[in-house]
Amino acid sequence: MIRLKLTTIALIGSALLLVGQSYEYNGDPDLSFERARELAFNQERERARDTLLVLLNKYPNYDDIRAFLGSTYSWDGEYDKAREAFTYVLKRNPDRKETWQASINNELWDEKVLVALDMANRALQYFPNDQDLLYQKASAQIYGQNPAEAFGTLQLIKDQDPDNEKAINFENYLANKLSLNTIGLSSSLDLYSVVFDPMQYYAFKYGRQTKFGSVLGRVNVNRRFQTTGSQFEVDMYPRIIKGLYAYVNLGVSNSFIFPDFRYSAELFKSLPNSLEVSLGFRALKYSSGTTMIYTGSVGWYTGNNYLYVRSYMIPNDAGFSKSGSFNFRKYRSDAYNYSSISIGMGFSPLTSRFEYDGLDVEIINLKSQSFGLGHYFTTGAKKYAWGISGGITHQEISFDPGHYFWIYSLSFSWDLKFR
Repeated sequence: MIRLKLTTIALIGSALLLVGQSYEYNGDPDLSFERARELAFNQERERARDTLLVLLNKYPNYDDIRAFLGSTYSWDGEYDKAREAFTYVLKRNPDRKETWQASINNELWDEKVLVALDMANRALQYFPNDQDLLYQKASAQIYGQNPAEAFGTLQLIKDQDPDNEKAINFENYLANKLSLNTIGLSSSLDLYSVVFDPMQYYAFKYGRQTKFGSVLGRVNVNRRFQTTGSQFEVDMYPRIIKGLYAYVNLGVSNSFIFPDFRYSAELFKSLPNSLEVSLGFRALKYSSGTTMIYTGSVGWYTGNNYLYVRSYMIPNDAGFSKSGSFNFRKYRSDAYNYSSISIGMGFSPLTSRFEYDGLDVEIINLKSQSFGLGHYFTTGAKKYAWGISGGITHQEISFDPGHYFWIYSLSFSWDLKFR
C-alpha cells in the first residue's frame, strides 16, 4: 500500500512538471505582445493579462510589456497592482515618459493626489518643462484644491506654447472655479389667453461660494394685478459631509402678492449608481395662516444626462393636494451649459402666479398641466452665463371650476462670475 501511494505521488509530480513545461513560452515575444494589446483594447483585458504574465515569466525585464500590464490594471481600478508594475519599470529605467504619465494617472484615479503631485515633480526632473507632464501636475494641483498653483503651472506651458489648446481650456476652467462671486438678473413674462393682464417678474441676485457652501441673496420684484411688490430672499446650500448637503431658504415681504414670510429646508443625499434623493418642506406664512408644503425628489445622472422627478404635497381637510414635475437636462461642457425639458401636473403655491392667502383649499386643488423648454450657455471664457426658456400652462380657472385658460411664459437670465 505504501509503495502504491509513493508511485501515485511520483506520477502526479511528473504530470505537474509536464504541465508547467507546457506553459513555458517559446514564441515571438513582440508578436505575442502585439496580440495582447489588441485583446486589451477590445475589452478582453483578462485574456491580455494572461498573455502578458506568461511573457514576463520568461522576459521579466521587458519594460514595455510590464508597463502595459500596469496600464491594464489601472484601467480596471486595480491601482495597487498597477503601482507595483510602474514602480518596477521606473526604478529600472526612469527615462520612460509614457510610464511616468501612466503612473501619475493611476495615482490621480486612486485619489492619491499628493502622491501624483510628487510623481509629476519627479518626472519633470527627467523631462524639464515637458508640457504633458506640466499639464498632469496642474491636474494634481487642482484635485488637491490648489487652483492658484495650477494657474502658475499652466502658465509655464503657455510660456512655451501660447496656443496650447489643452492649457487654455484648463485655464478657463480654473478661472471659472476661482470666480467665487456671482451677480445676475432675470426677467419673465406671462401672457394669458383670457381675463388677466400680462404679469411681469424680475429678480436681482448676488451669490458667493464659501468653504461651507454657496450663499445667495435675491430681490424679487413682481408686477401683478395692477400692483408692484417685492420680496427679499436668502438661499443657502451648506455642505454637511461628503455626499450630503442641505438647502435652506428664508424670505420676507410686505406685499400681498407674496407671502409675508417663507422658510424652507431640504436635505440632498447622493446614492450609488449616480442617484440623488431629497426630502424637505416649504412654509408660506400669510396674514390668514401658514401653508406647509412637503416635497421630495429623485434624480439620476447618466452620462451627460440628468433626469429628476419632484413632488409636492399640501395637507388640507380633504387629505392632501398633490402636484409634481418631471425634468430632463442634457449637459454639454459643464453644469452651466445644458438644454432642459420639464412637464408638470397639479397646482403648487410655490409656482402660482395668483393671489393665494394660505387658506384657499379650492385653489390648491385646481387642475393644471404645464410644459417647458430651456437653453443655457456661457460666453466670454465661461465668465457670462445666459439662459432663455419658454413654457405653456393649461390652468383651471379658480372662479370658474371646470373651465381653463392658457398661460404663455417667456424667461431670460444673465449671470456674471468674478473673483
